[in-house]
Amino acid sequence: MTKSVIKNIRNIAVVLTMAMFFSCKNDAKEVRDFLADKNLPIGESYNIDHKHTDSGRIDVKMKAPVMLDFDNRKAHPYSEFPEGIIITTIDKNKDSVTIEGDYARNYRLTQVSELRNNVVIINHKEKTKLTTEEIYWDQKTHYFFTEKSFVFYTLTDTVYGTGFESTEDLKQRWIKNLRGVIEVKD
Repeated sequence: MTKSVIKNIRNIAVVLTMAMFFSCKNDAKEVRDFLADKNLPIGESYNIDHKHTDSGRIDVKMKAPVMLDFDNRKAHPYSEFPEGIIITTIDKNKDSVTIEGDYARNYRLTQVSELRNNVVIINHKEKTKLTTEEIYWDQKTHYFFTEKSFVFYTLTDTVYGTGFESTEDLKQRWIKNLRGVIEVKD
C-alpha cells in the first residue's frame, strides 16, 4: 500500500473515533433516573471504616462491609448496609454507645435509620444492653423505638417485652408490654 492510502485510512479512523466520542452524551440526571428505575444504587463502597470528628474529637465511628448508595431516589434517598453495620457514638465524657445490626438502612432526608436482624445496643458506661430484631433510630432527636419484642439487660435485671422507646444512651426508657422480674429500690 502506498503512504497516501495508509494516511487516508488513519484519517478516516481518527474522524470516526472523534465522531463516536462526541456523539456519546450521558446526562447525569438521565443516568440517575435510569438507575432509580432499575432499583440500582448509584454507588457502592466496601470495607468502610469511617470516623467523624467534631472539633478534633472523634464522636462517631462506623464500620460496615458494604454500603449501597440510593441517593438517586427522589422521595426517600437512602444508604443501605446489606451486610451489617457497627456504629459507636462517643460523647464528650468518653462514654460510648455501640449500635449493631445485620442490616441497616439510613434515610438521608429524615435522618431516621432502620436496623434489623440481631440488633444489639450497648451503653458501655451504664452496662446496659438491648437486643431486638428491629429498631428505628431518629438521629435528630437521639431516640430509639421499636414495636418488636426485645430483651433489655441491666446489672441486676433482665426485662422482656414488646415495644420499647429510649433515649440514645438507653438511660430513659419507656417499655410497653413488660415481662420479667425487676428490682425496685425503696
